[in-house]
Amino acid sequence: MAAVHVFALPDLGEGLTSAEIVHWLVDVGDVIEVDQPVAEVETAKAVVEVPCPHAGVVTSLAGPAGTELQVGRPLITVAVGSAGEPSDGPADGPARGSEDGAGGSGSVLVGYGTREQPARTGRRARTGLAPQPAPASPSAPAPRPAPAPRPAPAPQPMTEPATRLVDGVVRVVSPLVRRLARDNGVDLRSLAGSGPDGLIRRRDVEAAVITARTAASAPSAPSSIPLPSPASPASPAGTAGTASADDHDVVPLSPLGRHAAEAFTRSRREVADSTCWVDADATALLATRATLNQSAPAAGAPGADSADGGGSIGLLAIVARVCVAALLRFPDLNSQVVTDLDGRATAVRRHRAVHLGFAAQTPRGLVVPVVRDAQALTTAALAGEITRLTTAARAGSLTPAELSGGTFTLNNYGVFGVDGATPIIHHPETSMIGIGRIIPRPWAVNGTLAVRSVAQLSFTFDHRVCDGATAGAFLRFVADAVENPTRLLRYL
Repeated sequence: MAAVHVFALPDLGEGLTSAEIVHWLVDVGDVIEVDQPVAEVETAKAVVEVPCPHAGVVTSLAGPAGTELQVGRPLITVAVGSAGEPSDGPADGPARGSEDGAGGSGSVLVGYGTREQPARTGRRARTGLAPQPAPASPSAPAPRPAPAPRPAPAPQPMTEPATRLVDGVVRVVSPLVRRLARDNGVDLRSLAGSGPDGLIRRRDVEAAVITARTAASAPSAPSSIPLPSPASPASPAGTAGTASADDHDVVPLSPLGRHAAEAFTRSRREVADSTCWVDADATALLATRATLNQSAPAAGAPGADSADGGGSIGLLAIVARVCVAALLRFPDLNSQVVTDLDGRATAVRRHRAVHLGFAAQTPRGLVVPVVRDAQALTTAALAGEITRLTTAARAGSLTPAELSGGTFTLNNYGVFGVDGATPIIHHPETSMIGIGRIIPRPWAVNGTLAVRSVAQLSFTFDHRVCDGATAGAFLRFVADAVENPTRLLRYL
Protein backbone atom coordinates (compact mmCIF):
# COMPACT_ATOMS: atom_id res chain seq x y z
CA MET A 1 0.00 0.00 0.00
CA ALA A 2 1.38 3.40 -0.98
CA ALA A 3 1.90 6.09 1.61
CA VAL A 4 1.53 9.77 0.76
CA HIS A 5 4.09 12.25 2.11
CA VAL A 6 3.39 15.98 2.15
CA PHE A 7 6.37 18.21 1.45
CA ALA A 8 5.78 21.75 2.71
CA LEU A 9 7.59 24.87 1.52
CA PRO A 10 10.68 24.90 3.80
CA ASP A 11 11.94 27.76 5.93
CA LEU A 12 13.85 29.98 3.52
CA GLY A 13 15.82 31.78 6.22
CA GLU A 14 16.62 35.48 6.70
CA GLY A 15 13.07 36.23 7.86
CA LEU A 16 11.48 35.20 4.55
CA THR A 17 7.94 33.97 5.14
CA SER A 18 6.63 33.37 1.62
CA ALA A 19 7.68 32.67 -1.95
CA GLU A 20 6.11 32.79 -5.39
CA ILE A 21 6.18 29.71 -7.59
CA VAL A 22 7.99 30.71 -10.79
CA HIS A 23 8.19 27.37 -12.57
CA TRP A 24 7.40 23.73 -11.82
CA LEU A 25 10.21 21.31 -12.62
CA VAL A 26 7.95 18.25 -12.23
CA ASP A 27 4.35 17.39 -12.99
CA VAL A 28 1.68 15.21 -11.42
CA GLY A 29 2.53 11.58 -12.17
CA ASP A 30 6.30 12.10 -12.45
CA VAL A 31 8.65 9.79 -10.56
CA ILE A 32 11.17 11.82 -8.57
CA GLU A 33 14.27 10.91 -6.58
CA VAL A 34 15.52 12.08 -3.21
CA ASP A 35 16.64 15.74 -3.23
CA GLN A 36 15.50 16.28 -6.80
CA PRO A 37 14.52 19.94 -7.44
CA VAL A 38 10.77 20.14 -7.96
CA ALA A 39 10.12 23.88 -8.31
CA GLU A 40 11.75 27.25 -8.82
CA VAL A 41 10.46 29.84 -6.37
CA GLU A 42 11.09 33.56 -6.15
CA THR A 43 11.59 35.10 -2.75
CA ALA A 44 12.32 38.67 -1.81
CA LYS A 45 15.99 37.73 -2.12
CA ALA A 46 16.45 35.54 -5.17
CA VAL A 47 15.08 32.82 -7.45
CA VAL A 48 16.05 29.41 -6.05
CA GLU A 49 15.31 25.75 -6.66
CA VAL A 50 13.53 23.73 -3.98
CA PRO A 51 14.61 20.07 -3.62
CA CYS A 52 12.18 17.49 -2.27
CA PRO A 53 13.53 15.14 0.43
CA HIS A 54 11.15 12.33 -0.61
CA ALA A 55 11.30 9.88 -3.51
CA GLY A 56 8.18 8.58 -5.20
CA VAL A 57 5.33 9.61 -7.49
CA VAL A 58 4.15 13.22 -7.51
CA THR A 59 0.41 13.17 -6.77
CA SER A 60 -0.42 16.88 -6.38
CA LEU A 61 1.07 20.36 -6.73
CA ALA A 62 0.34 23.45 -4.64
CA GLY A 63 -0.92 25.48 -7.60
CA PRO A 64 0.01 26.90 -10.99
CA ALA A 65 3.03 29.09 -11.63
CA GLY A 66 2.51 32.50 -10.07
CA THR A 67 0.97 31.13 -6.88
CA GLU A 68 2.30 32.78 -3.71
CA LEU A 69 2.86 30.23 -0.96
CA GLN A 70 3.51 30.77 2.73
CA VAL A 71 6.32 28.88 4.46
CA GLY A 72 4.93 25.71 6.02
CA ARG A 73 2.12 25.20 3.50
CA PRO A 74 2.14 22.06 1.32
CA LEU A 75 4.17 22.41 -1.85
CA ILE A 76 3.74 18.92 -3.32
CA THR A 77 2.63 15.47 -2.21
CA VAL A 78 4.56 12.32 -3.03
CA ALA A 79 3.28 8.74 -2.95
CA VAL A 80 5.78 6.01 -2.05
CA GLY A 81 5.50 2.27 -1.58
CA SER A 82 5.30 0.55 1.78
CA ALA A 83 9.06 -0.04 1.77
CA GLY A 84 9.84 3.58 1.00
CA GLU A 85 10.17 2.94 -2.76
CA PRO A 86 7.98 4.29 -5.55
CA SER A 87 5.81 1.43 -6.75
CA ASP A 88 7.13 -0.28 -9.85
CA GLY A 89 10.21 1.92 -9.66
CA PRO A 90 13.59 0.99 -11.09
CA ALA A 91 15.21 -1.86 -9.22
CA ASP A 92 18.67 -0.41 -9.66
CA GLY A 93 17.85 3.07 -8.36
CA PRO A 94 19.44 4.55 -5.27
CA ALA A 95 18.17 3.61 -1.87
CA ARG A 96 15.25 5.69 -0.68
CA GLY A 97 15.19 4.71 2.94
CA SER A 98 15.90 7.08 5.80
CA GLU A 99 16.24 6.76 9.49
CA ASP A 100 12.63 7.76 10.07
CA GLY A 101 11.37 5.43 7.36
CA ALA A 102 9.82 8.31 5.41
CA GLY A 103 11.89 7.68 2.31
CA GLY A 104 13.35 11.17 2.48
CA SER A 105 16.68 12.84 3.03
CA GLY A 106 15.52 15.22 5.71
CA SER A 107 16.83 18.16 3.70
CA VAL A 108 14.94 21.37 4.36
CA LEU A 109 17.39 23.93 2.96
CA VAL A 110 16.54 25.68 -0.28
CA GLY A 111 18.95 24.78 -3.05
CA TYR A 112 20.82 22.13 -1.10
CA GLY A 113 20.40 18.42 -0.48
CA THR A 114 22.14 15.72 1.50
CA ARG A 115 23.82 14.31 -1.54
CA GLU A 116 24.62 15.25 -5.12
CA GLN A 117 21.44 16.16 -6.98
CA PRO A 118 20.42 13.45 -9.46
CA ALA A 119 19.36 14.08 -13.00
CA ARG A 120 15.68 14.81 -13.45
CA THR A 121 13.91 11.78 -14.77
CA GLY A 122 10.52 13.15 -15.74
CA ARG A 123 9.21 9.56 -15.92
CA ARG A 124 5.52 8.91 -15.57
CA ALA A 125 4.26 6.52 -12.92
CA ARG A 126 3.14 3.08 -14.03
CA THR A 127 1.60 2.23 -10.71
CA GLY A 128 -2.00 3.12 -11.41
CA LEU A 129 -1.89 5.60 -8.53
CA ALA A 130 -4.39 8.34 -9.20
CA PRO A 131 -3.35 11.91 -8.34
CA GLN A 132 -4.57 12.73 -4.87
CA PRO A 133 -5.23 16.10 -3.26
CA ALA A 134 -2.91 17.22 -0.51
CA PRO A 135 -4.04 15.73 2.79
CA ALA A 136 -5.30 18.02 5.50
CA SER A 137 -3.22 18.98 8.51
CA PRO A 138 -2.67 16.02 10.85
CA SER A 139 -4.43 17.94 13.62
CA ALA A 140 -7.54 18.54 11.52
CA PRO A 141 -10.46 16.02 11.57
CA ALA A 142 -11.00 13.80 8.55
CA PRO A 143 -13.24 15.57 5.98
CA ARG A 144 -16.73 14.21 5.36
CA PRO A 145 -17.44 12.87 1.88
CA ALA A 146 -19.15 15.48 -0.24
CA PRO A 147 -22.27 14.54 -2.20
CA ALA A 148 -20.95 16.28 -5.29
CA PRO A 149 -17.48 17.29 -6.54
CA ARG A 150 -16.35 20.68 -5.34
CA PRO A 151 -13.13 22.69 -5.72
CA ALA A 152 -10.26 21.52 -3.53
CA PRO A 153 -9.75 23.74 -0.49
CA ALA A 154 -6.62 25.82 -0.12
CA PRO A 155 -3.79 23.86 1.52
CA GLN A 156 -3.42 24.38 5.23
CA PRO A 157 -0.15 24.85 7.14
CA MET A 158 1.53 21.66 8.16
CA THR A 159 2.00 23.05 11.66
CA GLU A 160 0.29 25.87 13.40
CA PRO A 161 2.39 28.91 14.34
CA ALA A 162 4.43 28.48 17.46
CA THR A 163 3.48 31.92 18.83
CA ARG A 164 0.86 31.61 21.58
CA LEU A 165 -0.16 34.66 23.57
CA VAL A 166 -1.93 34.91 26.91
CA ASP A 167 -5.66 35.39 27.17
CA GLY A 168 -6.88 38.91 26.59
CA VAL A 169 -4.26 39.70 23.93
CA VAL A 170 -5.02 39.49 20.22
CA ARG A 171 -3.34 36.45 18.68
CA VAL A 172 -1.10 37.14 15.67
CA VAL A 173 1.06 34.83 13.60
CA SER A 174 4.34 36.63 14.46
CA PRO A 175 5.70 39.76 16.19
CA LEU A 176 6.33 41.20 12.72
CA VAL A 177 2.58 41.34 12.15
CA ARG A 178 2.01 43.16 15.43
CA ARG A 179 4.70 45.70 14.56
CA LEU A 180 3.29 46.17 11.06
CA ALA A 181 -0.09 46.95 12.57
CA ARG A 182 1.39 49.38 15.10
CA ASP A 183 3.42 51.25 12.47
CA ASN A 184 0.37 51.71 10.25
CA GLY A 185 -2.13 52.50 12.98
CA VAL A 186 -4.22 49.36 12.55
CA ASP A 187 -6.30 48.21 15.53
CA LEU A 188 -5.81 44.45 15.70
CA ARG A 189 -9.00 44.07 17.73
CA SER A 190 -11.02 45.23 14.73
CA LEU A 191 -9.64 42.55 12.39
CA ALA A 192 -11.04 39.11 11.68
CA GLY A 193 -8.05 36.86 11.25
CA SER A 194 -7.91 34.45 8.33
CA GLY A 195 -5.82 31.90 10.22
CA PRO A 196 -6.92 29.00 12.42
CA ASP A 197 -9.19 30.12 15.28
CA GLY A 198 -9.07 33.72 14.05
CA LEU A 199 -5.28 33.99 14.06
CA ILE A 200 -4.32 37.30 12.40
CA ARG A 201 -1.87 36.94 9.55
CA ARG A 202 0.26 39.51 7.75
CA ARG A 203 -2.07 39.63 4.76
CA ASP A 204 -4.94 40.59 7.08
CA VAL A 205 -3.07 43.65 8.31
CA GLU A 206 -1.91 44.59 4.81
CA ALA A 207 -5.50 44.39 3.53
CA ALA A 208 -6.63 46.68 6.36
CA VAL A 209 -3.89 49.18 5.53
CA ILE A 210 -4.85 49.23 1.84
CA THR A 211 -8.53 49.70 2.73
CA ALA A 212 -7.74 52.58 5.08
CA ARG A 213 -5.52 54.33 2.53
CA THR A 214 -8.09 53.92 -0.22
CA ALA A 215 -10.80 55.42 1.97
CA ALA A 216 -8.55 58.31 2.98
CA SER A 217 -7.61 59.14 -0.61
CA ALA A 218 -11.18 58.97 -1.96
CA PRO A 219 -12.51 62.45 -2.87
CA SER A 220 -15.34 63.77 -0.73
CA ALA A 221 -18.70 64.49 -2.29
CA PRO A 222 -19.01 68.09 -3.62
CA SER A 223 -21.33 70.42 -1.74
CA SER A 224 -22.71 71.83 -4.98
CA ILE A 225 -22.81 70.94 -8.65
CA PRO A 226 -19.76 72.51 -10.37
CA LEU A 227 -20.43 74.68 -13.38
CA PRO A 228 -18.76 73.74 -16.69
CA SER A 229 -15.55 75.63 -17.47
CA PRO A 230 -16.16 78.36 -20.03
CA ALA A 231 -12.65 77.83 -21.41
CA SER A 232 -13.45 74.33 -22.67
CA PRO A 233 -17.24 73.87 -22.95
CA ALA A 234 -16.96 70.94 -25.32
CA SER A 235 -14.21 69.03 -23.47
CA PRO A 236 -15.00 65.31 -23.23
CA ALA A 237 -15.17 63.61 -19.85
CA GLY A 238 -11.76 62.73 -18.43
CA THR A 239 -9.77 65.23 -20.52
CA ALA A 240 -10.57 68.58 -18.86
CA GLY A 241 -8.22 68.27 -15.91
CA THR A 242 -10.09 65.41 -14.23
CA ALA A 243 -8.70 61.88 -13.98
CA SER A 244 -10.67 59.08 -15.57
CA ALA A 245 -10.68 55.45 -14.58
CA ASP A 246 -8.52 54.34 -17.50
CA ASP A 247 -5.82 57.03 -17.64
CA HIS A 248 -3.27 55.12 -15.57
CA ASP A 249 -1.77 51.67 -15.16
CA VAL A 250 -1.29 49.79 -11.90
CA VAL A 251 1.88 47.70 -11.93
CA PRO A 252 2.12 45.23 -9.01
CA LEU A 253 5.43 45.01 -7.22
CA SER A 254 7.43 41.82 -7.53
CA PRO A 255 8.55 40.04 -4.34
CA LEU A 256 11.93 41.73 -4.76
CA GLY A 257 10.26 45.11 -5.20
CA ARG A 258 8.10 44.65 -2.12
CA HIS A 259 11.10 43.62 -0.05
CA ALA A 260 13.12 46.62 -1.29
CA ALA A 261 10.27 49.02 -0.53
CA GLU A 262 9.95 47.68 3.01
CA ALA A 263 13.72 47.79 3.57
CA PHE A 264 14.06 51.38 2.28
CA THR A 265 11.12 52.56 4.37
CA ARG A 266 12.44 50.87 7.48
CA SER A 267 15.90 52.35 6.97
CA ARG A 268 14.50 55.87 6.61
CA ARG A 269 12.33 55.37 9.68
CA GLU A 270 14.96 53.90 12.02
CA VAL A 271 18.40 55.11 10.90
CA ALA A 272 19.68 58.55 11.91
CA ASP A 273 21.62 58.94 8.67
CA SER A 274 23.94 61.75 7.61
CA THR A 275 26.04 62.20 4.47
CA CYS A 276 29.41 63.80 3.76
CA TRP A 277 31.30 63.86 0.48
CA VAL A 278 34.62 64.84 -1.06
CA ASP A 279 36.15 65.11 -4.54
CA ALA A 280 39.18 62.92 -5.14
CA ASP A 281 41.79 62.86 -7.89
CA ALA A 282 41.50 59.33 -9.30
CA THR A 283 44.28 59.69 -11.88
CA ALA A 284 46.66 57.50 -9.87
CA LEU A 285 43.88 54.98 -9.29
CA LEU A 286 43.38 54.56 -13.03
CA ALA A 287 47.13 54.18 -13.52
CA THR A 288 47.28 51.55 -10.78
CA ARG A 289 44.50 49.53 -12.42
CA ALA A 290 46.31 49.64 -15.76
CA THR A 291 49.54 48.45 -14.14
CA LEU A 292 47.83 45.56 -12.31
CA ASN A 293 46.11 44.36 -15.48
CA GLN A 294 49.27 44.61 -17.60
CA SER A 295 51.19 42.42 -15.16
CA ALA A 296 48.39 39.86 -14.67
CA PRO A 297 48.56 36.56 -16.62
CA ALA A 298 45.72 35.83 -19.00
CA ALA A 299 42.94 33.53 -17.91
CA GLY A 300 44.04 29.91 -18.20
CA ALA A 301 47.67 30.82 -18.72
CA PRO A 302 50.42 29.32 -16.54
CA GLY A 303 50.64 31.24 -13.29
CA ALA A 304 47.06 32.51 -13.47
CA ASP A 305 45.34 32.63 -10.09
CA SER A 306 42.47 30.16 -10.01
CA ALA A 307 40.66 32.36 -7.48
CA ASP A 308 39.99 35.06 -10.07
CA GLY A 309 40.73 33.16 -13.26
CA GLY A 310 43.50 35.57 -14.24
CA GLY A 311 40.82 38.10 -15.24
CA SER A 312 41.21 41.83 -15.20
CA ILE A 313 40.86 43.87 -12.01
CA GLY A 314 38.25 46.61 -12.19
CA LEU A 315 38.05 49.89 -10.34
CA LEU A 316 35.31 48.56 -8.09
CA ALA A 317 37.60 45.83 -6.77
CA ILE A 318 40.38 48.33 -5.97
CA VAL A 319 37.95 50.68 -4.23
CA ALA A 320 36.58 47.66 -2.34
CA ARG A 321 40.10 46.85 -1.18
CA VAL A 322 40.45 50.44 0.05
CA CYS A 323 37.13 50.30 1.90
CA VAL A 324 38.05 47.04 3.65
CA ALA A 325 41.30 48.58 4.89
CA ALA A 326 39.41 51.65 6.09
CA LEU A 327 36.85 49.55 7.98
CA LEU A 328 39.61 47.70 9.81
CA ARG A 329 40.93 51.08 10.97
CA PHE A 330 37.45 52.42 11.86
CA PRO A 331 35.52 49.41 13.25
CA ASP A 332 32.66 51.63 14.50
CA LEU A 333 31.42 51.78 10.92
CA ASN A 334 31.45 48.01 10.43
CA SER A 335 28.68 47.53 12.94
CA GLN A 336 24.99 47.11 13.67
CA VAL A 337 22.75 48.91 16.17
CA VAL A 338 21.10 46.64 18.74
CA THR A 339 17.56 47.70 19.71
CA ASP A 340 15.00 46.56 22.24
CA LEU A 341 11.43 45.51 21.50
CA ASP A 342 10.34 49.15 21.37
CA GLY A 343 12.97 50.01 18.77
CA ARG A 344 15.23 51.96 21.13
CA ALA A 345 18.99 51.65 20.57
CA THR A 346 20.69 49.84 23.45
CA ALA A 347 24.12 48.80 22.09
CA VAL A 348 26.36 48.68 19.04
CA ARG A 349 27.54 45.32 17.73
CA ARG A 350 30.94 45.58 16.02
CA HIS A 351 31.62 42.90 13.43
CA ARG A 352 35.07 41.34 13.34
CA ALA A 353 34.68 40.22 9.72
CA VAL A 354 33.92 42.52 6.79
CA HIS A 355 31.09 41.12 4.68
CA LEU A 356 31.18 43.59 1.82
CA GLY A 357 27.98 44.17 -0.15
CA PHE A 358 27.95 45.97 -3.48
CA ALA A 359 24.97 47.26 -5.42
CA ALA A 360 24.30 45.49 -8.72
CA GLN A 361 21.62 46.36 -11.27
CA THR A 362 19.83 43.33 -12.73
CA PRO A 363 16.75 42.73 -14.91
CA ARG A 364 14.85 41.98 -11.67
CA GLY A 365 15.94 45.26 -10.08
CA LEU A 366 18.64 46.38 -7.70
CA VAL A 367 20.25 43.65 -5.59
CA VAL A 368 23.16 43.69 -3.14
CA PRO A 369 25.38 40.58 -3.37
CA VAL A 370 27.74 40.06 -0.44
CA VAL A 371 31.43 39.13 -0.55
CA ARG A 372 32.06 37.11 2.61
CA ASP A 373 35.18 37.76 4.71
CA ALA A 374 36.48 40.38 2.32
CA GLN A 375 39.26 41.26 4.75
CA ALA A 376 40.86 37.86 4.05
CA LEU A 377 40.90 38.26 0.25
CA THR A 378 43.55 39.77 -2.00
CA THR A 379 42.62 42.44 -4.52
CA ALA A 380 42.64 39.83 -7.30
CA ALA A 381 40.43 37.49 -5.27
CA LEU A 382 38.05 40.37 -4.51
CA ALA A 383 37.83 41.12 -8.23
CA GLY A 384 37.10 37.49 -9.03
CA GLU A 385 34.38 37.22 -6.39
CA ILE A 386 32.74 40.48 -7.48
CA THR A 387 32.71 39.25 -11.08
CA ARG A 388 31.23 35.90 -10.08
CA LEU A 389 28.49 37.42 -7.94
CA THR A 390 27.63 40.05 -10.57
CA THR A 391 27.26 37.36 -13.25
CA ALA A 392 25.07 35.25 -10.97
CA ALA A 393 22.97 38.30 -10.04
CA ARG A 394 22.21 39.12 -13.66
CA ALA A 395 21.36 35.48 -14.31
CA GLY A 396 19.05 35.41 -11.27
CA SER A 397 20.90 32.46 -9.73
CA LEU A 398 22.12 34.01 -6.47
CA THR A 399 21.15 32.14 -3.32
CA PRO A 400 19.56 33.92 -0.33
CA ALA A 401 22.84 33.43 1.58
CA GLU A 402 24.71 35.38 -1.12
CA LEU A 403 22.27 38.28 -0.73
CA SER A 404 22.23 38.47 3.06
CA GLY A 405 24.45 39.21 6.01
CA GLY A 406 26.36 42.22 4.68
CA THR A 407 28.04 44.59 7.14
CA PHE A 408 28.99 47.41 4.72
CA THR A 409 27.87 48.39 1.21
CA LEU A 410 29.76 49.89 -1.73
CA ASN A 411 27.68 51.62 -4.41
CA ASN A 412 29.14 52.48 -7.81
CA TYR A 413 26.46 54.85 -9.09
CA GLY A 414 29.00 56.42 -11.45
CA VAL A 415 28.06 53.72 -13.99
CA PHE A 416 24.75 55.58 -14.41
CA GLY A 417 26.57 58.79 -15.36
CA VAL A 418 25.94 60.72 -12.14
CA ASP A 419 28.46 62.52 -9.97
CA GLY A 420 27.05 62.05 -6.47
CA ALA A 421 24.14 60.78 -4.41
CA THR A 422 22.85 60.45 -0.86
CA PRO A 423 21.99 56.73 -0.77
CA ILE A 424 19.74 54.98 1.71
CA ILE A 425 21.69 52.77 4.10
CA HIS A 426 21.10 49.05 3.60
CA HIS A 427 19.40 48.13 6.89
CA PRO A 428 20.61 46.81 9.35
CA GLU A 429 24.02 48.11 8.28
CA THR A 430 25.20 51.49 9.53
CA SER A 431 27.21 52.92 6.62
CA MET A 432 27.49 53.00 2.85
CA ILE A 433 29.99 54.61 0.49
CA GLY A 434 29.42 55.54 -3.13
CA ILE A 435 31.65 56.59 -6.00
CA GLY A 436 30.48 58.77 -8.86
CA ARG A 437 31.64 58.93 -12.44
CA ILE A 438 35.29 59.67 -13.12
CA ILE A 439 35.59 62.59 -15.56
CA PRO A 440 38.32 65.07 -16.58
CA ARG A 441 38.23 68.23 -14.47
CA PRO A 442 40.57 71.14 -13.78
CA TRP A 443 42.62 70.36 -10.67
CA ALA A 444 45.42 72.14 -8.84
CA VAL A 445 48.59 69.99 -8.75
CA ASN A 446 51.52 71.47 -6.81
CA GLY A 447 50.17 74.96 -7.38
CA THR A 448 49.66 74.40 -11.11
CA LEU A 449 46.32 73.99 -12.83
CA ALA A 450 46.04 70.68 -14.68
CA VAL A 451 43.38 68.39 -16.10
CA ARG A 452 42.91 65.34 -13.88
CA SER A 453 40.48 62.42 -13.64
CA VAL A 454 38.26 63.36 -10.69
CA ALA A 455 35.49 61.43 -8.91
CA GLN A 456 33.19 62.35 -6.06
CA LEU A 457 33.01 60.06 -3.03
CA SER A 458 29.93 60.23 -0.80
CA PHE A 459 29.65 58.53 2.55
CA THR A 460 26.37 57.99 4.40
CA PHE A 461 26.59 56.84 8.01
CA ASP A 462 24.35 56.20 11.00
CA HIS A 463 24.94 58.97 13.54
CA ARG A 464 24.04 56.54 16.32
CA VAL A 465 27.32 54.63 15.92
CA CYS A 466 29.78 57.49 15.42
CA ASP A 467 30.11 61.25 15.21
CA GLY A 468 31.09 63.39 12.25
CA ALA A 469 34.78 63.29 13.14
CA THR A 470 34.97 59.51 12.74
CA ALA A 471 32.96 59.57 9.53
CA GLY A 472 35.13 62.35 8.12
CA ALA A 473 38.32 60.50 9.01
CA PHE A 474 37.03 57.34 7.32
CA LEU A 475 36.12 59.20 4.12
CA ARG A 476 39.43 61.06 4.09
CA PHE A 477 41.32 57.76 4.42
CA VAL A 478 39.45 56.36 1.41
CA ALA A 479 39.99 59.54 -0.63
CA ASP A 480 43.71 59.61 0.16
CA ALA A 481 44.06 55.97 -0.89
CA VAL A 482 42.19 56.70 -4.16
CA GLU A 483 44.56 59.59 -4.88
CA ASN A 484 47.65 57.60 -3.85
CA PRO A 485 46.97 53.81 -3.83
CA THR A 486 50.47 53.02 -2.57
CA ARG A 487 49.32 54.33 0.83
CA LEU A 488 47.52 51.01 1.26
CA LEU A 489 50.83 49.16 1.55
CA ARG A 490 51.22 50.60 5.04
CA TYR A 491 47.97 48.99 6.19
CA LEU A 492 48.01 45.64 4.32
